[in-house]
Formats: sequence, structure tokens, C-alpha cells
Amino acid sequence: MAETVTNWARNISYTAKEFHRPGSLDALRALVAASASVRVLGSGHSFNEIADPGSEGVLLSIADLPPSTDVDTAARTVRVSGGVRYAELARAVHAYGLALPNMASLPHISVAGSVATGTHGSGVGNGSLAAPVREVELVTADGSTVTIARGEERFDGAVTSLGALGVVTALTLDLEPAYEVEQYVFTELPLTGLDFERVAASAYSVSLFTDWREPGFRQVWLKRRTDQPPVDFPWAAPATEALHPVPGMPAVNCTQQFGVPGPWHERLPHFRAEFTPSSGDELQSEYLLPRPAALDALHAIDGVRETVAPVLQTCEVRTVAADPQWLSPAHGRDSVALHFTWTDDTAAVLPVVRRVEEALAAFDPRPHWGKVFTVPAAELRRRYPRLADFRALAQELDPGRKFANTFVREALGEGTL
Repeated sequence: MAETVTNWARNISYTAKEFHRPGSLDALRALVAASASVRVLGSGHSFNEIADPGSEGVLLSIADLPPSTDVDTAARTVRVSGGVRYAELARAVHAYGLALPNMASLPHISVAGSVATGTHGSGVGNGSLAAPVREVELVTADGSTVTIARGEERFDGAVTSLGALGVVTALTLDLEPAYEVEQYVFTELPLTGLDFERVAASAYSVSLFTDWREPGFRQVWLKRRTDQPPVDFPWAAPATEALHPVPGMPAVNCTQQFGVPGPWHERLPHFRAEFTPSSGDELQSEYLLPRPAALDALHAIDGVRETVAPVLQTCEVRTVAADPQWLSPAHGRDSVALHFTWTDDTAAVLPVVRRVEEALAAFDPRPHWGKVFTVPAAELRRRYPRLADFRALAQELDPGRKFANTFVREALGEGTL
């Protein structure tokens, strides 16, 4: 590969022999059909080798395919090409008076890549970003196009698919009428006596932030839909200045606070679309656990905070509603997500990641597929009850395993561990 291609955080340099950015669907089909091994790079906001095809494979970006956001106002749906990012999608559907039910913390990530890895926002009633998907369009190994729709038996395997079934060229998503959101920030929420369920349900979307240098949470971000009851948060004091989740970072990068109402897509993310949320000088890990275990899990991390804090920038705690996707980290259970934004020192971070995983082991954690984790593949597979079904689907759509790299083979149990 003549050019060096890295992920967003620059901790991964892809080893593919070729890197292609086809400009048309026909060119994409031809490239896929002619290649022996293919992986797709979305916005690069992954922190492990999930997108790396290996030294004999082809790395492919769909960012140069013609972008499309085709809104059907009568059906309240949008068909969006896979390379489109959430900021672009959100503006397009909002122009029609429609909305997505939720967004991730930053709007700069691609739609297809986010859905494929089980990425999510927050809210006890809000599913992952895969929840609104009603149809998936794939270019499969022979270059043909396959569409899989909600209601088909294989649909729940085709949405959060790790890129293992084909190149996702478009998704159709359900929409709802546009709404406004107010964002409030509170400070210094104690861990002692925390009623996690009440706190997590206190607004449409809730995020707790801590650096684990002390017990408790430095910040709590509440996002209230203006068509829902007012915020009542007696457990912490309102912030007196605009804040960034990472201490010392400028709050100008963040979405409007202090309860100023605004369009859903300008409040649900933590970061404004017009600002780069970070320089990429970070690593990230995330673990989804059963929500009833939230408080015990937080105390478990508090027990190792002297190990965690020195390499941590911030930790965000969110909730995600259960979904049926076979490979979703929230599959079959309402979840709490513990997200760690580390420093960019891999050698220092990896031992701490292992210590966090040891502390959380009793709670059956499922790591986010695109983050840094060290859970052994054999153990990881035991945490996904529909894994055999997904493996069969991958064999059906990609019998030659053109879209399986080392990461996917180990996750599915198809390689030497």
C-alpha cells in the first residue's frame, strides 16, 4: 500500500496491500468481486484491528460514493448511503421536520460503521443506533447486491454485523417527528448513596462523567425533550459555567448547555458538528453490562480507581435499551455502558484495561467491538447466545469468508486463538 492509512486515533496503521476509494457503485462491485479479501474503513473511529484486512487484503472506503439521504415523509423513513456521517444525515432529515430517536456523543462518525459495531447514545428507553434500521443493502462477495429487511429471520444478524457479511452501501432508518431538546449539566454527584435507576431515568438521555480520582461523578449531563416532563435533579448542583467532559478541554466544542432549547441534532450529541471533538490523542474502551448490575459495577471500578485514574481522561456512564441484534453488546438485556477515554499511551493503558476487565468480570461485560479490549475471544463468544446463528449467516452470504479478517475470525471462532 503506497500510502499509510491510520485510524482516527493513529494507534492503528492498516497493513492492507491496497487501499481503494471507489467513486461509483459499479466500481465498488467490480472491486469487491475481483478481490480475495476485503475490509471496509468507515470514519476510522475504531481503536483496534477490526477494519484491518491484513497484508494480503484490500482496505476499502466508501466515502467517495455519491452521498444520498432520500427522505420519505409519508413513511417517515430515510434511505442513507453508508458513508454518510450522522451530522449530515441529521441535518437532512431535520429539514423535512423529522428526526432520529437518538445520536451518539459525537456526530462525526459514519452511519454504516456505527451501526455495524453496536454504537449507541444514552437513555433508559433508547436503543443503540441500530434500533431504527429497517433495511440493509449489501454488496456481497461476488459483487451482487442483497437487501435484507426487518421481518426476515436473518435481519437481526445483518445489522450489527462487524462488516463480516459484505459492504453496507445503504441503510433505511425509521424516523419520527422532529423535537427540541434542552441540555442541563450538574456537578459533584456522590457515588455513596447513588440511586442509579432514578438518576438514569431523570431525563431522555443521561450521561455521568468521572475521572475516578475521587469517588463520584464530576459532571452529569441531562438531555430533556421539551415534550417530556421538566428536569428534577435534586442530587447535585447545577453547573455555573459551560463544561467539557474532559477536564481542561474547551467547552466551546460542546453542544449548548444551561437548558437552552434547540433542535434534537444540536443537543443529543455532546459535541458540535462544526468542531472536531478531540485531536485523536486518546484510546477508548467500553463495556456494556446488565443494567441491574450498574451500581455494583461502579463500586468495582471505584475499588481500582488508583490504577485507573493515572491513564484516564474521562469515564462516561450511560444506559442503552435492550435490542435483538445478534452481535449487539446490548443484545437481549437493558444495559449500562462504562466508557473509558484513556491517554494515548498504549503500553501504559493495556495493563489498566486488563485490570478493569478483571474488576467487571463478574458482571458478564460485553466490550464495544470497535474499542480497546483484551477479553479472550473464547470468553467473548460465550457472551453472545446467537453467535452460532451469525456464523451460519456469514457462511451463507460469504462462503469464501472474503470479508473475514483475523479480528472477525477470532470473534466468530473461525481462527486459531
